[in-house]
Amino acid sequence: MTSEITPPMPSWSIEDAAEHYRVDAWSDGFFVVNESGHMAVKPFDDGPLSIDILDVVAELRARGVRFPAVLRFQDVLRARVKRINLAFAEAIREAGYQSTYQSIYPIKVNQLHEVVEEVLDAGKPFGLGLECGSKAELVATVAHLESDDTLLICNGVKDQSMLSLILSSQRLGKNVIPVMEKFAEFEELIALADAAEATTQFGVRVRLRTAGAGKWADSGGYQSKFGISLPELMQIVAALKANSTEHQLALLHFHLGSQISHITQLKQAAKELGQIYAELIHMGLPIRYIDVGGGLGVNYTGAFEEGSIQYSLQEYANAVVSAIQDVCDARKVPHPILLSESGRAMTAHHSVLVVETLGAFRKDNAPDEHVLPSDSHRLAHNLNELLTWLRETAWKDASVDELVEAYHSVVEIHQEAATLFAMGYLPLQQNALIERMYWSGCSAILRILRSSWPDSLPPQFYELQTLLVDQYLIDFSVFQSALDHWAIQQPFPIVPLDRLDERPTRRALLVDLTCDSDGKISQYVSSNDDKSFLELHELNPGEPYCLGFFLMGAYQDIMGDAHNLFGRVAEAHIYGDAEEDGNFWIEKVIPGTKIQDMLAQVQYFPNDLQRRMQNQVKEKIDSGAIRPKLGMAILDQYKACFEDDTYLVSNRVTKDVSD
Repeated sequence: MTSEITPPMPSWSIEDAAEHYRVDAWSDGFFVVNESGHMAVKPFDDGPLSIDILDVVAELRARGVRFPAVLRFQDVLRARVKRINLAFAEAIREAGYQSTYQSIYPIKVNQLHEVVEEVLDAGKPFGLGLECGSKAELVATVAHLESDDTLLICNGVKDQSMLSLILSSQRLGKNVIPVMEKFAEFEELIALADAAEATTQFGVRVRLRTAGAGKWADSGGYQSKFGISLPELMQIVAALKANSTEHQLALLHFHLGSQISHITQLKQAAKELGQIYAELIHMGLPIRYIDVGGGLGVNYTGAFEEGSIQYSLQEYANAVVSAIQDVCDARKVPHPILLSESGRAMTAHHSVLVVETLGAFRKDNAPDEHVLPSDSHRLAHNLNELLTWLRETAWKDASVDELVEAYHSVVEIHQEAATLFAMGYLPLQQNALIERMYWSGCSAILRILRSSWPDSLPPQFYELQTLLVDQYLIDFSVFQSALDHWAIQQPFPIVPLDRLDERPTRRALLVDLTCDSDGKISQYVSSNDDKSFLELHELNPGEPYCLGFFLMGAYQDIMGDAHNLFGRVAEAHIYGDAEEDGNFWIEKVIPGTKIQDMLAQVQYFPNDLQRRMQNQVKEKIDSGAIRPKLGMAILDQYKACFEDDTYLVSNRVTKDVSD
């Protein structure tokens, strides 16, 4: 067989890489491809400082940190908090709104202590508050109300213990507002307050007619899991009036769900709640706050397509302010303090998951120099003729129809071989040879179609593209570190951290370490029409090839599942500083979960396991099956594993990132 002739590839630049992986579209200005062809972070809104992510990776490796690892760029987190608050300040200024806005961080989005503290600190100039949705989250958040003015919104189902702690916090003078999700909660809160002879304040989540859209449509509307109906709201109002406690109702709340895709839904819901607010004000209830809930979206794909975010941050703020203001002005009622719980929009951008590629596995092609033995099966000879034509003639002047016909012939030969093998008429060795030649034929046809007929590709091209995708094995678990991709098919931007000045030549499907067929990334963010694969580079022997998963800061850290007992990954907290080497410094490194810690979560404990293993080794030594020295070496090896990471350890030589 003659060598394949591959047409020359067009040139490639870092601008091409940024466009291909859509970096400018999803990064919101925080991530760029730098002049070295590396991914970099620009953590500040007010300066040109840039941090090469590979420099951070290199320093962490020097400290002995193993990957996968989460890199938290804390300045990005602070910048997102600032952007949201400034957007609402601008909307209020432009509209002449006669009240204020406070951002609320719902800790369910990312409860990690460092994240919550960073958000609180960044939000101090803006009066940022917190939101909790469970008893455990209440215990975590109430201790962080260092100022009596800091607002804490308490959502979710509440039992007597949770309501009692809320009342106690109010008696301490803290600005804690439990949001009534059910009428029974209101009754229980009032009963507890009366029994303690304490005053209270509360809010109501109203079940609006307006529903959301997409995956979280049922978070709003009549099918909502939570919320007080209008008849129940009237019952609450009647009860308050009967006891002259109208002042206790401080807040009205709605929530359309995460990732609101269209601004019109938000406006409609805000106007509906605004009308309810105006009616209640006229009825003598001095409500202070309107909370529009969460839903401020993050554009993970960078594309304005179905299911993506169709608005900007400023448009979101303008919509909330104008919708409430229009109703209030028309109904001649005071403008309330506006709240929003935009947790995803605050946290998503700051976190990057860095993973190493362990290997690339592609279809088993026959080598170009392979000479077909004369005694090979006739089907192998038929395939060889097709391959010779493809490599020597077709790449020069074959038509699309001829290439499609060749593809059909390759498929037919492959199918006939499968039939003969199943009936026992084709030896295993010949079947393996035919399979390798089948993949060689498919690869050659795809290559010629792509290079010679880019503007008139037949359907068979897309069949071949799907068939011939490589599998890149990466050192992580989808279920632990990207659960939303598995659960709701959320695409995350994934970009190589270096070599972005080189054209990527392989079509890859990323697969993880778990023994589950769902342990893979099946949707990608790129400029390709086909989002079922990601274009990556050929792996260089002995060099690490790191990928960055971006926009990972919301939900992924806390919702991970311990499939196959893969644990939490290591993480590093990074700050930008122009006076430091590489423009950054690492505040803290948190190791990943060790094997013994994961085992303890499912009630396997080191002492018991080691005792059991020791008994087995002793039995083999006593029986003469193994020598004592070997037995002790095996036992020591077993014990050492308890302190190991749950992920694989790559033995590749670290690539020099200094050049």
